[in-house]
Amino acid sequence: MKPADLNKLVKKFLQYKLTLALAESCTAGLLASEFAKGDGSSEVLLGSVVTYHPIAKNRLLGVKKDTLALYTAESQQVTNEMVMGLHKHLPTADVCVAVTGLCAAGASESEEKPVGTMYFTILHQNRAHELRQEFEGDCDKVKLLAVDFILQHLSELLDTYTEQHAGEAVAAKAE
Repeated sequence: MKPADLNKLVKKFLQYKLTLALAESCTAGLLASEFAKGDGSSEVLLGSVVTYHPIAKNRLLGVKKDTLALYTAESQQVTNEMVMGLHKHLPTADVCVAVTGLCAAGASESEEKPVGTMYFTILHQNRAHELRQEFEGDCDKVKLLAVDFILQHLSELLDTYTEQHAGEAVAAKAE
């Protein structure tokens, strides 16, 4: 995301006094690092937990061992449990994001889940937004594309939030 667009995103969080928490696996802290470049991000970003290994996902975020065994560490189901575990530990976060996926060969790679497959869950207003995206490139490129993808989706989510608040303000004035 371009610096100007990132600053706009952080401004949206600040405008509505929203906070953000992250649970990262394959991005290994890159999402938090990129978000922190935005002006005012220190008032928005509560923190990021990097849970690269399944043991960390289980112990730090409460991802069930059964979920990891059944669906693999690189799955939507695991990402959903990551975001719920994050929200449990940081309930004051208004927006929680979790990301996991395959940046390189191995792990749970398959025909249905090729290298470059990433899973995201955004939790906002008690609603989980599940996203799956496949990216092309080497591991570093996939991570950068994944970070840009999630920042763009956060921007779109806050645009929708802005529209909701504008509608509520109009309705309140009409009463």
